[in-house]
Amino acid sequence: MFEDARSKQLFERLRLIAPSDASALITGESGTGKELIARLVHEFSDRRNKPFVAVNCGAFSETLIESELFGHERGAFSGATDSRAGWFEAAHGGTLLLDEIGDLAPRIQVKLLRVLQEREIVRVGSRQPVRVDVRVIAASNIDLPAEVRAGRFRDDLYYRLNVAQLNLPPLRERQDAIASLARHFIASFSERLGIVPPSLREDALARLRAHPWPGNIREFENVIHHVLLANTKPYIDAADLRLFTPVPPPAIEAPEPVDSLDEAIETLVRAGATDLWEQIEKRLYRIAYEHCRGNQVQAARIIGLSRNAVRARLLQLGLLVVAEQG
Repeated sequence: MFEDARSKQLFERLRLIAPSDASALITGESGTGKELIARLVHEFSDRRNKPFVAVNCGAFSETLIESELFGHERGAFSGATDSRAGWFEAAHGGTLLLDEIGDLAPRIQVKLLRVLQEREIVRVGSRQPVRVDVRVIAASNIDLPAEVRAGRFRDDLYYRLNVAQLNLPPLRERQDAIASLARHFIASFSERLGIVPPSLREDALARLRAHPWPGNIREFENVIHHVLLANTKPYIDAADLRLFTPVPPPAIEAPEPVDSLDEAIETLVRAGATDLWEQIEKRLYRIAYEHCRGNQVQAARIIGLSRNAVRARLLQLGLLVVAEQG
């Protein structure tokens, strides 16, 4: 996993960062292995024999993530039939990975900042602080400095998390890693499947190196897994590889888009339209989603938010349900 030059540099930096208790920020595109790196930081630290807990911040609503992180007391909200510790308490003495940290709502960002500063949490529905000894590692696949400039992510929280940073390069920039990754996954999946590891022919290796890998290591792993499930030969050649390169949607030519948008909004305002923001927002999400042919990642890039934030809003607006059912 760390045989190419860039990965060796990353590994050396990881080993320097790991022994400290400093908060760390791991950045990189989706699928580059941020959780794996976080686990390695934990394993090379003095906390290795304590819990490692990973939480996807984008998988919960704003209301639920507060309870998940900090816990709650019985009766704190509807459905809270008993008291429950949150992930911070579960990771006491160890390491807590907050994946997709950029999806946290501003209100939760404030609470998280206080936890990092005071080293204590307060469960939802309680006024009693609980001391926690947790090393926090945050991970993000979005440009957090840009989110800070846009006012969507607190600058003080960003600086608190970004004491030590590890940036994971995309697989397309790690050509030297392709052969070693292929050997690693072929050996790993062959052992799981109880088969003799097939050899990798040069034409297959050349095709793997030529692929842009938009899904990074996660996509690479899935490609090798599929080959071994479907292959009955003692070797893998280029024809055995199932590679798919998504075609970006055609660009919409819109001369002077800002002027046109200004005119459209001005027309609606003069016409006395009500609920104007809701109308504009829903149309923006619908048009971006349709333009990207249902690809949430591409729609999120156009809108300028994370994929999870866009998905949640599509669901709230009823656009994702309609698209998926239709």
